Amino acid sequence: MEMRKALDGRAAGLMVVLCLVWGLQQVAIKAAAPDIAPLLQIALRSGVAAALVGLLMLVRRERLSLAGTWRPGLLVGFLFALEYLLVGEGLRYTSASHMVVFLYTAPIFAALGLQWRLPSERLVPLQWMGILLAFAGIALAFFGGDHGGGFSGDVFFGDLLGLLGGVAWGATTVVIRCSRLAGTPAALTLFYQLAAAFLLLTPAAVALGQWGFDPTPLAWSSLAFQAVVVSFVSFLAWFWLLRHYLASRLGVFSFLTPLFGVVLGAWLLDEAIERGFLMGAVFVLLGILLVSGHGWLKALLRGRRAA
Repeated sequence: MEMRKALDGRAAGLMVVLCLVWGLQQVAIKAAAPDIAPLLQIALRSGVAAALVGLLMLVRRERLSLAGTWRPGLLVGFLFALEYLLVGEGLRYTSASHMVVFLYTAPIFAALGLQWRLPSERLVPLQWMGILLAFAGIALAFFGGDHGGGFSGDVFFGDLLGLLGGVAWGATTVVIRCSRLAGTPAALTLFYQLAAAFLLLTPAAVALGQWGFDPTPLAWSSLAFQAVVVSFVSFLAWFWLLRHYLASRLGVFSFLTPLFGVVLGAWLLDEAIERGFLMGAVFVLLGILLVSGHGWLKALLRGRRAA
C-alpha cells in the first residue's frame, strides 16, 4: 500500500488554492442569482461535471461498475443533493458569507458521526474542546447577529438551512468512510454524487420556482466556474491530495474556506458582516481547526517542547 506523505510546499500551495476556490463558490452563486437561480445553477453544474467525470473514467479505462456500491452510492448521492438543495434555498435568504461559515461546520458533524461508528475515530479531549467551541460559535452567530424583524428574519432561516447543509455534508463523509465506497476509486464516488444531484435537483428547481435563467455573460461565467473549476477540477484535485498526503495534515487547511468566503463576500458583494456573527464565525473556525488539525497541533507542540 502506498504510504501517504507529510505536507510539502506543493500540497500546501494547492490546498490554499482549493480553499480559495471553495470559498468563492457561494459568492459566485449569489452574484449570479439575479440571472440564474441558485438551485438551477447547482443542478446544471452537477450534470456537466458528472459528464466530465464519466468521460475521464472512460479515458482512464476505469470501469463504471455499480456492483456492491450502488446502495451506499445512492445514499451519498441523496445526501449530496440534499446538501445543495439546502444551500440553493438558503442563498435566497442569507448572504454568501453566512452560508459558507454554516456549511463548513461539516467537519464537526462528520467527527461526531465517525466517533459513533468507528472505534479508530474516537475523539480526543482537544477535539471535544473544538466541538464545544464550534457549537458556542454557532449559537453566537445565530443569536448574536442582527436577526430582527423584516428581512433579517429570513436571514435566520437561510442560516439554518446552511447549518443543515453542513449536517448533510458531514453525514455524507460518514457514509463514505463506513461503507464500501471507502475502497472504491474517487471518481466513482464523485460520479454518484454529481449524477444524483443533477437528477434530483433539476425537478426540485422546477418545483420550488428556482427555474429562472437569463443567459447573460455573468450567468454563463458562474455556471462554467461551478461546473468545471469547482465540481470537476477542484474535487478531483482534493481526492488526489487525499491519495498522496496525510488527511490529518490536509484537514488543517479546512478553516481557510469559510475565512475566504467571508472576506470575498464582503469584498465582491458588499455584504455586511455583523459583529455578533463575526465573533461566532471566529469561534467556529477555531473549533474546526482543533477538530481537523489536532494531530498537527500536537506534533507541533511536541516539536517545540523537544527544541
